[in-house]
Amino acid sequence: MRHDYNKSVPKTKDLEVRLQRTEQQLQLFQKVSRLMVRELSLQEVLQGIVSLTVEFSQCDSCLVYLLDNEELVLCASNTPHPSTIGKIRLKLNEGLTGWVARERRLLSISREAYKDPRFKTFGELPEDSFEAFLSAPVIARNRVVGVINVQHRMPHQHTGSEMEVVTTLGEQVGCVLVLARMAPTAMQSANHVELVLSSGPIRPR
Repeated sequence: MRHDYNKSVPKTKDLEVRLQRTEQQLQLFQKVSRLMVRELSLQEVLQGIVSLTVEFSQCDSCLVYLLDNEELVLCASNTPHPSTIGKIRLKLNEGLTGWVARERRLLSISREAYKDPRFKTFGELPEDSFEAFLSAPVIARNRVVGVINVQHRMPHQHTGSEMEVVTTLGEQVGCVLVLARMAPTAMQSANHVELVLSSGPIRPR
């Protein structure tokens, strides 16, 4: 039987690329986890997550919005927006970001995101003219508390891996927010065994 080596080589290379990407994905989550357990301010942790996201996805912009009553507020960005941090606000019925928070769903647009009927222009953000848009809700205790956006200037076809990463990052940011509400003294004095046992037995699914 003749073996076609020309066909097996591309498959091997594809497998190597996928394995390398999986390793990069694991490293990203490990780095984010380390940020979560260090003694950093919430702003520093969010900025760290944004920087790691940009490094992994090779995107041009990563923005984190957090919920303040019924409005989403820009709280972290990889690009210098000193005048917009804490100032850019949008309601849950405004823009692609508002849609993601309201519908609690991942949103992926590979090109011409600014032509989507749900899109909202801010004017002071360069991201208004970016082509590709990937966004996931930030989840804390099963509630939407924000949104994380990843954007590319040029058209970009988002992979399943990228969608999975942004979704998981949204969950990790949610964990960061929950931890940020706990005072260090409360963490030190907590009886963690008692907390686990008092929560009741694990119910079979």
